[in-house]
Amino acid sequence: MSENNAAKSYYEISEKQLPLYCPMPPSEGGQELWSAHPRVYLPIKEQGGEISCPYCGARYRLKGS
Repeated sequence: MSENNAAKSYYEISEKQLPLYCPMPPSEGGQELWSAHPRVYLPIKEQGGEISCPYCGARYRLKGS
């Protein structure tokens, strides 16, 4: 995983944050727009509540899963 800034690589996501996409907004610990990869939507519910981004490897977990 390329670390262009201090973005986290693990996130716990609530139902209110769905649909899930990566990169997360800077206000939620994600990357600044200039250093981010293309936005990709991640089907976290269909994957059992945990998924990783295919671009950067960031891991996501749905709270309560």
